[in-house]
Amino acid sequence: MLEARSVALVGASARPGSLGARMIAEVARSPSRPRTYLVNPRYQAIDGVPCLPDLAALPEAVDLALLAVPDHALEQQLSAAARGQARSAVIFGNAFDPPGRTGLRSRLAAIAGQAGLALCGAGCMGFVNVARGLRAIGYVEPDPLPSGPVALVTHSGSVFSALLRTRRGFGFSLAVSSGQELVTTAADYARYALGLAETRVVALVLEAIRDAPGLRAVLADALAADVPVVLLSVGASQAGQALVSAHSGALAAADGAWEALAGAYGLHRVGDLAELADTLELFSVGQHGAGRRAAPGTGIATVHDSGLERAHAADLAAELSVPFAALAPATQTRLAAVLDPGLDPANPLDVWGTGRDTEPLFAECLSALADDPAVAAVALAVDLVPEFDGDESYLAAVLTAAAGTAKPVAVLAGLPSAVDQAAAARLRAAGVPVLESTRTGLLALRHLLDHADRPSPPPAREPARAPRADPLPAGGPGLFGLLREYGIPAVRTEAAASRDAALAVAGAIGYPVVVKTDEPGIAHKSDVGGVRLGLAGPAEAGDAYDDLAARLGPRVVVCETAPPGTELTLGIVTDPALGPLLVIGAGGVLVEILAERAVLLAPVTRSAALTALARLRIAPVLAGSRGQPAADLGAIADAIAGLSHLACDLGDTLEALDINPLICAPTGPLAVDALLIPRPPA
Repeated sequence: MLEARSVALVGASARPGSLGARMIAEVARSPSRPRTYLVNPRYQAIDGVPCLPDLAALPEAVDLALLAVPDHALEQQLSAAARGQARSAVIFGNAFDPPGRTGLRSRLAAIAGQAGLALCGAGCMGFVNVARGLRAIGYVEPDPLPSGPVALVTHSGSVFSALLRTRRGFGFSLAVSSGQELVTTAADYARYALGLAETRVVALVLEAIRDAPGLRAVLADALAADVPVVLLSVGASQAGQALVSAHSGALAAADGAWEALAGAYGLHRVGDLAELADTLELFSVGQHGAGRRAAPGTGIATVHDSGLERAHAADLAAELSVPFAALAPATQTRLAAVLDPGLDPANPLDVWGTGRDTEPLFAECLSALADDPAVAAVALAVDLVPEFDGDESYLAAVLTAAAGTAKPVAVLAGLPSAVDQAAAARLRAAGVPVLESTRTGLLALRHLLDHADRPSPPPAREPARAPRADPLPAGGPGLFGLLREYGIPAVRTEAAASRDAALAVAGAIGYPVVVKTDEPGIAHKSDVGGVRLGLAGPAEAGDAYDDLAARLGPRVVVCETAPPGTELTLGIVTDPALGPLLVIGAGGVLVEILAERAVLLAPVTRSAALTALARLRIAPVLAGSRGQPAADLGAIADAIAGLSHLACDLGDTLEALDINPLICAPTGPLAVDALLIPRPPA
């Protein structure tokens, strides 16, 4: 499909501006010059080129059939392509069901699947293989399309066109508008793109994960090959929407699947198209592109011509967690030698004093910063506005600095609408990225720094244990026993259904105890006043039982009292595409107040668990703040890893599992309450 040497244009048209006419024109612009056949029974010829009545009249089995036909004709034409042994097809139409029928998309997928056809679409713009010179599109796009290191795969046709038409400092090896991906998925295109020597950056704009195993495999290969993958995802994961009875399900519902995928494979997640464009440009422009990585532990340096904008950049960088490099004394001395009196040789650096010798002053400051070992990338943070007096000092200074270092040197513009596009084009042609907003430019620089700290490839999932013969325990002693099997410590817990039994259990466990309702259907016991803590003796325990039995029912569990510690929540949710996800967040009543979490793919290694814990806002508390003892982070990480193996072993039998709270103390973690939701039979 992507390197087709013969193409059938079904629905070719002589009507100007039609999809069929544009399709002819765009394929004709292909540098590879594929053998092209026009197919439409309404014409004998179009612009002197013979037109065949149908696909059966083709003189050969083509590599690719482009179907520019109405939705009601798609099934017939794809079937004809399959009978004619075409090897692939592009469906531009949305494949809406005709009146009185349903399941058109499923039928199209079945036709292609049975015939072994690769299929782009439906509802797509097609593709341009810039590296191999093939334009398989039905919409007018730039010709020639700029070549470069970016492989783009997008579910959105409008994003496809926007990125192909943008005036930025990057070009493409491959650009695919994959649409609904009825057969061929984003993973397939990314796999092909990684095989192109021209590809050094992969850009994914996705609304769904349609081939999770394939996507995980190709992302692992990109990680191993040190090819950055930049992801813009839209649409929330469906994992937690039906799981509101589990805290972890609610936490993961926002976009937990994308977060887990990005964390496992070191993807660079961007929040919008502007950040996507800035990040792609920084990763791909010129000699400072994808092959030039930041060293671990380094930061950025910026040079400004405005004190206010310097402070603004510092504020934004702090908000976005973009580190400025701490300058070496030698660098500060070098800067002080050229700065005007009163200017501080610091990072970020305000250079503007009297305005004299602008070009050599800025060039020397940029070069001095680039030479500092702690600096990974340097940015001239000026607005790059048109200079009506013809002054090109900034342009010359940054070009001089860029030519003298192997580190990335960029321009960080503050206002996209004010950027002098002619100056930007000159800089980009020389290999200097022009980042078109302070916020998105700083985020792009953070992605560059983050790429130096790529994760280890995630471990392969081991074969699941044999299915359990007994029903999964929803809670209580049975669930705690299951947790202990996987190395997750839990408080001693016993069930009771009468006052005498509860007091007998409490005596055996040892006071003080906790008594909780164990009535079916009560997922969150504290919400209904179903938990009584710190019961010091039989009298208090008996009174607590009487209260719970009268209000909620006679079934209770009696638990030992956990030692004090920091509360976490650990959970499992099952994503329909990626399978079990581990959710880690602040526990107890803070779980929904802070609403922060880390979401990880299962299984989770001990080191990955420690990294996730360090990202939480509650991490300083776990580490011991304000004189409090530190929790045993290694033991907590072991519990997280154990829970992830439980998730893999239970597989499709588990919908969600919630441990809240997990009390984390110097002696280790202890599960105090847990809830398991089995998956209902199909």
